[in-house]
Amino acid sequence: MSRTVYCARLKQDADGLDFQLYPGDLGKRIFDNISKQAWGEWQSKQTMLINEKKLNMMDPEHRKLLEGEMVKFLFEGQDIVIEGYTPPSE
Repeated sequence: MSRTVYCARLKQDADGLDFQLYPGDLGKRIFDNISKQAWGEWQSKQTMLINEKKLNMMDPEHRKLLEGEMVKFLFEGQDIVIEGYTPPSE
């Protein structure tokens, strides 16, 4: 049975995550307040950030930058902006 959360990103009730995907207090906050849909959107943005900025996940500074962007995206409603990136036209 799926659980429902009020998603901080979507500003509506939606299916919640099945389990905590991120460690620590931030992971608990994500589990309690972020929907599957919003998490999926973040994963796409995260992949784009890692690739476009050539982030190395072994570098603590790069992980800290990515975590900061995640908080802005999921909880503050900010979209990810990458200098020089132009989304493909439909």
